[in-house]
Amino acid sequence: MPIATPEAYTEMLDRAKAGKFAYPAINVTSSQTLHAALRGFAEAESDGIIQISTGGAEFLGGQHNKDMVTGAVALAEFAHIVAAKYDVTVALHTDHCPKDKLDGYVRPLLAISAERVARGENPLFQSHMWDGSAETLADNLSIAQELLAQAAAARIILEVEITPTGGEEDGVSHEINDELYTTVNDAVRTAEALGLGEKGRYLLAASFGNVHGVYKPGNVVLRPELLADLQTEIGKQYGKQDPFDFVFHGGSGSTAEEIRTALENGVVKMNLDTDTQYAFTRPVVDHMFRNYDGVLKVDGEVGKKNTYDPRTWGKLAEAGMAARVLEAAQQLRSAGKRMK
Repeated sequence: MPIATPEAYTEMLDRAKAGKFAYPAINVTSSQTLHAALRGFAEAESDGIIQISTGGAEFLGGQHNKDMVTGAVALAEFAHIVAAKYDVTVALHTDHCPKDKLDGYVRPLLAISAERVARGENPLFQSHMWDGSAETLADNLSIAQELLAQAAAARIILEVEITPTGGEEDGVSHEINDELYTTVNDAVRTAEALGLGEKGRYLLAASFGNVHGVYKPGNVVLRPELLADLQTEIGKQYGKQDPFDFVFHGGSGSTAEEIRTALENGVVKMNLDTDTQYAFTRPVVDHMFRNYDGVLKVDGEVGKKNTYDPRTWGKLAEAGMAARVLEAAQQLRSAGKRMK
């Protein structure tokens, strides 16, 4: 199937919310990691989300000029072609974009999709993320209002992060402390500023102790039950049951119980990057260690072409990452639930 249309993406999210499952949102940095994600979704019979961060887009743009928009557009166009060969529906999303990168990333991409929609086409991406967690909540929501209006006009869903996620990703970092928990007041102010769908649909990355990366047990205290409080309190005020579509950031390394509780409380999307990076790289390292005298021209020898051929170890990397994506779909209960 092709990349999701705006209508198909809406249906995907609605199905996840009603069925209490979530889609793995897999960060990619190359055509090869894209294929690994698509393969994992297909093997799980799960729809899913492919996402590109600012750093990933810069890498995709090539190290000669490191242009984020070029990288994002190139991979999105490639995805529109190759995804048609996989029997799943996939949405394209851009991950964390802080304030200082909006003009060089999300705003130009919104403009590209607006032009496509004006021509009667579908948007290039199905959703974009605005990460204003480093700003005051007032400034964060002010910018979110502007972006939400532009996104809605281009038939795109906006993702907003209203409070910090700990750890570091693409140069944006937050300490691991008590600020990593969204309050009911934060959610109230968000609903007041962005509405609950009438101004455009958005995904909410609320914080419940989330941290990017993987940490040893005890270093991170997740409280996914907090999401139920936000749903209940805002739902009461606005007369709308479970008003938020939540995103689980920092999903790598989470326990099955934490994931289950998050799903029960309205999480429809969970980001994975650290775990899939490792799953991609680990088979390559294994291959290099086992075949060091073939991939290196040791002591004047000529090496073995079939061991250093990128296709040899690249296939192993793809398989390793695809297996982790399959596992994620099973954990998030999206496996076997692709749209027909």
